[in-house]
Amino acid sequence: MSADAAHPDNTRTPPDTARAGRSPRAWTLLIAATLVALALDLGSKRLAFRRVAGAPVPIDRREVIETTSLDTLIPVHDPVVVVPSLLEFTLVLNPGAVFGIGAGQRWFFVAFTVGALAFALLIFARWTTARERGAHLALALLIAGGLGNLYDRMLYACVRDFIHPLPGVQLPFGIRWPSGSPEVWPYVSNVADLFLLIGIGALLVYSWRRPPEHQEESATTD
Repeated sequence: MSADAAHPDNTRTPPDTARAGRSPRAWTLLIAATLVALALDLGSKRLAFRRVAGAPVPIDRREVIETTSLDTLIPVHDPVVVVPSLLEFTLVLNPGAVFGIGAGQRWFFVAFTVGALAFALLIFARWTTARERGAHLALALLIAGGLGNLYDRMLYACVRDFIHPLPGVQLPFGIRWPSGSPEVWPYVSNVADLFLLIGIGALLVYSWRRPPEHQEESATTD
């Protein structure tokens, strides 16, 4: 009897180099991190729309769909200054994607988000190995960010935003954005948007630093 026949386990893929899709621990980390991040996003939105304007601001889906200006659904209020010229909270309803891009294309972004989430799961299951926890956490942020904004679009027909970094800080030399705003950062966003940006950035860095041989290993390992 050969040594390989006597020890069939020698031919098995080491657990740490197996694809993440076959690792219960990797799935547990991905799901747990996604749920925590999703709870932070939805909880922060709920808290902001209860406190920032001085009184709870309910959002009615029918009103959002029927109105021609979402600004009319938010009462006039003073922003909550967290750090002067660095961060403030103000309530905004966003009909588009991140930073208000593509306003009025709600169902397109719903479909796009569903496709992006499926792609993120495919990357997790087939592109990463069980030991690549950093990539799994980055993917969890992407999935949670997508789910958080998808939840808003399905329930409210818009996305609840409240985070405004660098409020009032002007671009130099009188420069303006194509929208006409002179602010360095004129956008109001939310925690889900923050998770999406962090997740994308982390994956780009991770992919860039990943050794080529390791990429081949995860692509061929069963």
